[in-house]
Amino acid sequence: MKGTITSYMSTAYTSEGIRHNYRELLSGASKAFLLKAPPTGALSVLLREVAQYYVKRGWDVELFHDPLTPDGLDAVHVVKPGILFVQASHPVALEPVQIGGAHRVVTFYDGYDEDRLKLQNGFIRETAEKAEEALRKTFASLKRAKELHDRWEEANRARMSWELADKLSDSLAGSLFGDLSLNKAPSVVNRYIGTLTAEGAQDFFDSVTKGLKRRLLIKAHPGTGKSTMMKKLGKEAEARGLDVIYGWCALDPGSVDLIVLPELSVCVFDATKPHEYGPEREGDEIVDMLGMCRDDETFEKQADEIEAVYREAMLDASAYMNAHVREIHSIRARMDSAINQERWEEKFRTIREQL
Repeated sequence: MKGTITSYMSTAYTSEGIRHNYRELLSGASKAFLLKAPPTGALSVLLREVAQYYVKRGWDVELFHDPLTPDGLDAVHVVKPGILFVQASHPVALEPVQIGGAHRVVTFYDGYDEDRLKLQNGFIRETAEKAEEALRKTFASLKRAKELHDRWEEANRARMSWELADKLSDSLAGSLFGDLSLNKAPSVVNRYIGTLTAEGAQDFFDSVTKGLKRRLLIKAHPGTGKSTMMKKLGKEAEARGLDVIYGWCALDPGSVDLIVLPELSVCVFDATKPHEYGPEREGDEIVDMLGMCRDDETFEKQADEIEAVYREAMLDASAYMNAHVREIHSIRARMDSAINQERWEEKFRTIREQL
């Protein structure tokens, strides 16, 4: 019997910079391979091979996708044994904590032809500067978008019925948990299921929720309590000994877009833009909070005006991200052209022997 594959984003490009959950993964890993290399697309090939090795043997695997190349991989996590394989240099630099123990470093920096690298040095240096400038502008646009989103939320909060929202939250908690309580410590997992990419916002909602019997899709205006309600439900689940997966927001890393309760086979998800979903299969339910905002032309007009400017800021962020991705791909291609295939294959064999 084959294992399962679940896809997440390896990193999120947020209004506060790049965010990730690798430290949580490293701290819980029984064994971790930190793969050190310059910017490259070549390690993704090895990571896919590693994932397939474990899946064919019945292990459940998490894939952490590269937002700059969504088909590419930055990390593979074999869930139950807790084995992690991760690109540990770009875009996130990770260092081993348990040296000589659970953490092993495999460096690929010596796997290049020095003469070919020298020929690429000028181009790579200039392109890296362009990539960094495009990324700086991406984060500036995302910060601007977050500020506008906060104003958009304020306009909506002013016309929100919080009494109705509280009743809904209590009703959901009652229907989900009843008097259930498990005599164990909960497992709490933090993930990013989506982020801004060169092609706009993308997510892995379908992959994360594919095996669940029930999906609660929240429809609500920004700022009207979606994240607060999901956090509350997650904490209630934890208090009852239930495992929880939190999917954090890629624009505002302090907000939650998703909670999954595996033991109940249910998730609660913010199904509004930029990750808009409707009922697609049996077990999907709409949780409608839109009607909890009273009609008010003044506040509605204000919210619409802010939303329009927010959308423009997000379009700017997407354009700058596209430029950043283009430069990074150019760097990776030049670096990969200087790979000494024999040395890399030797490194690959070293890792395969330890699977």
